[in-house]
Amino acid sequence: MFMHNKRLQYTVRVGDTNPGLANLLLEQFGGPQGELAAAMRYFTQAVAEEDPGRKDMLYDIATEELSHLEVIGSLIAMLNKGAKGQLAEGVEKEAAMYRSLQGAGNDSHVTQVLYGGGPALVNSGGQLWNAGYIDSIGEPTADLRSNIAAEARAKIVYERLINLTDDPGVKEALGFLMTREIAHQKSFEKALYSIESNFPPGKLAGDPRFTNVYFNMSQGDGDMRGSWNEGDQWQFVEDVSKMMAADGGSGLATANMSPDELKAVEQMAMRTQSDPAMNPTTGAELGAANNSVVGKDGRGTMH
Repeated sequence: MFMHNKRLQYTVRVGDTNPGLANLLLEQFGGPQGELAAAMRYFTQAVAEEDPGRKDMLYDIATEELSHLEVIGSLIAMLNKGAKGQLAEGVEKEAAMYRSLQGAGNDSHVTQVLYGGGPALVNSGGQLWNAGYIDSIGEPTADLRSNIAAEARAKIVYERLINLTDDPGVKEALGFLMTREIAHQKSFEKALYSIESNFPPGKLAGDPRFTNVYFNMSQGDGDMRGSWNEGDQWQFVEDVSKMMAADGGSGLATANMSPDELKAVEQMAMRTQSDPAMNPTTGAELGAANNSVVGKDGRGTMH
């Protein structure tokens, strides 16, 4: 059960209306790193979670993300408020109104016309929000890692938005939202590390023949060694011949088939085989013959 409290989690104080900035803030309203995506990610994880501690944490953070959606939505609405009234009442000449909205940048005129200056479930480029942003897979050791990364990405977006405004009230509200991403990341990390067996994710162990092997598949200037590929825990392989068919097999793809299947495949191969001795004239060549260029000597050359 949800109940709405009319007071925001953080007070929104906008010094000057700015439709362009409002449009950029949509990234955190209806974008892939935004608050709605975070709320839906954690809420759906909470519904399916079996561990009571993680379930409670996920519900708490999911609900807080909804409160953040309200804060960022209120910022967008307040930044748009002046232009919203002007456009609705037609107080300026058409050309002047269009220039004022377009001059704010980032297609804010589109946001005003389509959504009346209110927060819309789109990102700053107009892409509609979609459930594809939710990448939960139902395995806590994988989902918690994804949540940690999601909070990190959201923090970076907030940092970039903070750098785009000199409005103190907007900076403060965005700073609060950014700081809460840090707190959530810490909670998710604590929950992950409290699972004693959390790596590798899932239940099955890896094949010991390949678990500690590092294949140096990008060779040349810039090759680097470090803890990610060097030391007693790594078998460093740079011999290309040992990278192919690492299992010791032929390295070729095969499939056992019934006699009828094999016969059909062979018939298809015979019917569709290419003749390497043929050199047919192509449509591209015929087109090139009609596209000649006359040189200084008066003779045509084809390209």
